Amino acid sequence: MIVKLVTVVFDVDQTVRIFLYCLFFILSVLGNVLIIAVLLRNKRLRTVTNSFLLSLATSDLMLCLFCMPFTLIPNLLKDFIFGSAVCKAVAYFMGISVSVSTFSLVAISLERYSAICKPLKSRVWQTKSHAFKVIAATWLLSVIVMLPYPIYNTLVPFTRVNNSTGNMCRLLWPNDFTQQSWYIFLLLILFLVPGVVMTMAYGLISRELYSGIQFEANRRKRSQVRKVSSCGSDSKYEDGDGCYIHSIKRKRTIEMQRLSGSISVKTNRPRSNSSTANLTAKKRVIRMLIVIVVMFFICWTPVFSVNAWRAFDKNSADKLLSGTPISFIHLLSYTSACVNPIIYCFMNKRFRMALLATFLCRIKRRPRMRETEEERRTTSGSISRCTYTHVNVSTAP
Repeated sequence: MIVKLVTVVFDVDQTVRIFLYCLFFILSVLGNVLIIAVLLRNKRLRTVTNSFLLSLATSDLMLCLFCMPFTLIPNLLKDFIFGSAVCKAVAYFMGISVSVSTFSLVAISLERYSAICKPLKSRVWQTKSHAFKVIAATWLLSVIVMLPYPIYNTLVPFTRVNNSTGNMCRLLWPNDFTQQSWYIFLLLILFLVPGVVMTMAYGLISRELYSGIQFEANRRKRSQVRKVSSCGSDSKYEDGDGCYIHSIKRKRTIEMQRLSGSISVKTNRPRSNSSTANLTAKKRVIRMLIVIVVMFFICWTPVFSVNAWRAFDKNSADKLLSGTPISFIHLLSYTSACVNPIIYCFMNKRFRMALLATFLCRIKRRPRMRETEEERRTTSGSISRCTYTHVNVSTAP
């Protein structure tokens, strides 16, 4: 009975692991491929920030392709069946993708801090060429820093319970001091330092936006007080309360519009309150920045903690975390490749519009029909729905 129960639990565990890995793999690949396609096809989206997002999407795509399959399959089979060359290559590309993703997140946080908190100074150096240089430097630094993986990563044979042999893809360091130094080094440059930099940058951005929110709120209060005081003190309008414009002025305006022949629907539409839109956008940006920092620590804290644990107490870490626990810890770190596209791009209104314009309008495109002279005159001021790009200053970055 106990053996059957253990077998059922083991089967459920494997099923859950396979389902979650496949789900996050599909979502991550699809999301990052869409980001790369949209940013490459739309020239209007090739900004400084989007250049870093393109690098981030490329590294996250590498993280999906080189990490998820080669982590799940050996854990399920209890054997690394892909050979020594693949073991070295997978570990190398895995390290490059993780480091590039982390450095890209740091670069995005610093770029946004400079653009929002120091806009005048940032205009001097925030150019596309500067962004390309930073991106090239992050990739080159990652390629150099992760060189120990192909050097020291190798297949380690082991014996199973049934006396059969298998292989594990592991890092074999010359001594314990080198191993401990390596994992502490990764903990600093890929987790602690980036986490502190991102927290400080987004914290300063949030403070700047919050001060703007307070300024807008105080300004609106002052304007409301002025309206109330002017309405209560003005007594020269005997037929009304003094708060409304006379209908005579409106008639004159309408008559002038009729004379000029420029009456349009836009004149009758009430204008939206730009200050309210700015407040809403700033609050949305602050919430998004908080989500970015929280998700970074949620995704990467377990795996770096485990690596530090292994560096100083390998036997107990392997005994307690081998199999299912380490598989789910790795899965949690891989979810960053799925979360980053949602946070940085799909929450952006301009990106969503560009995505629809890129794919939907290409599908629904129809052949142009001949236009008469009258139709050409009436539609000369219109803009195609597929080529229109709405640029709103108050949209979240």
